[in-house]
Amino acid sequence: MKNKFAIIGGDMRLVNLVKMLQKDGYSICTYALEKAEELKGLECNSLQEAIASSEIIMSSIPLSKDGNYVNTPLSSESLTIKELQQNLKGKKFMAGKIPENLKNDKEIETYDFLEIEEYAILNAIATAEGAIQIAMEEYPKTLSGSNILVMGFGRIGKVISKMLQGIGAKVFCEARKNEDLAYIKAYGYTPIHLNELEQTLSQFDIIFNNIPVQILDKKRLDLLKKEVLLIDLASSPGGVDFEYAKAKNIKTIWALALPGKCAPISAAEYIRDTIYSIERKM
Repeated sequence: MKNKFAIIGGDMRLVNLVKMLQKDGYSICTYALEKAEELKGLECNSLQEAIASSEIIMSSIPLSKDGNYVNTPLSSESLTIKELQQNLKGKKFMAGKIPENLKNDKEIETYDFLEIEEYAILNAIATAEGAIQIAMEEYPKTLSGSNILVMGFGRIGKVISKMLQGIGAKVFCEARKNEDLAYIKAYGYTPIHLNELEQTLSQFDIIFNNIPVQILDKKRLDLLKKEVLLIDLASSPGGVDFEYAKAKNIKTIWALALPGKCAPISAAEYIRDTIYSIERKM
C-alpha cells in the first residue's frame, strides 16, 4: 500500500507536486494551500487532521523565511514552526532547511531536501536558469561579452558559471579553497581568491552571489561600478548589505526560491523524484 501524504504550505512547486503524486496513485491531504484553486477538495480542516491522516508530511523548501513561521505563500494561515513540530511526533517529515531543534527531535524522522545531494544538484539547474533570466531582463546590455562574477563555487555556482560561459560571458569565479580555484581554472573561468576580491570588484558588470554571509559589505560595495547589477541568490540573511546598496542606488535583486517562481513544474519533478528515492530506502 502506498504512503499517504500531507502537503502543508509551500508554493507552486508543492501545488504541482500534489498533482503528480495524485496521478501516481497517492492519497493526498493539503493544509495551508487554500489559495491554490486547483487543489479544492483536498483540504483538511486543521493541521492536526492533515498530519494525523498521513504517514509522510511534506512542507516548504525552505521551511521558513524567518525561523519562526512556516512559509505559506498560498495561504492566509500563520503557522508557527513550534506548532508544526508539536504535531509531527511519530511522523516522517520532509522540507528544506529544517531548523536544528526540529531535526534533533528524536520523535520525528526528518529529511532535509537541501542536504540531499540528488535534489540539491537538480535544484541548482532551475536556480541558475532563473538567475540568468533575471539578469537578461534587468541588465541593459547582452550577457555575452560582459564581465560577470560568480561568488561561491558550490552547486549553484558551478551550474551558473557553465551556463554563462555557454552564452559568451566572461566568467570570473570567487572561491577560497585551492581545490575550487584549480577547478575554476580547469573549466576555463578566471579564478579569484577571496583575498584578491577587492582588487577586482570594479571591473564587473554583473555579480551573482551564492554566499549566505554579508560578503558584499559597505567597503566592497564602494568599489563597484555604478552600473553594476547585483543578483543575490543566498538564503537569509543574504550576502549583500542591502540597505547600503539601496542608499548608493546599486541595482540589487535578492532572488530567493527561484525554482518555484521560474520552473515550478520541473522543480516539482525534482521533489517527486527525490521523495521516491527516499521511499525506496524506507
